Amino acid sequence: MAVPKRKTSKSKTASRKVQNMKKPVYRASTSDSGAPALPHRVCPSTGQYNGRQVISVEVSD
Repeated sequence: MAVPKRKTSKSKTASRKVQNMKKPVYRASTSDSGAPALPHRVCPSTGQYNGRQVISVEVSD
């Protein structure tokens, strides 16, 4: 059975464990409405993608 030759330092352990942390969700602002939206997806507020209307969105008053 393999046994470590030296103690693993705190910084080495922490840098390994940081890969498992939850990453924040990146939200870009759309150019038309300025609303936050996920990249490469239809804007939920305007229904546009890549400068053209893809889905119709109902306006609520």
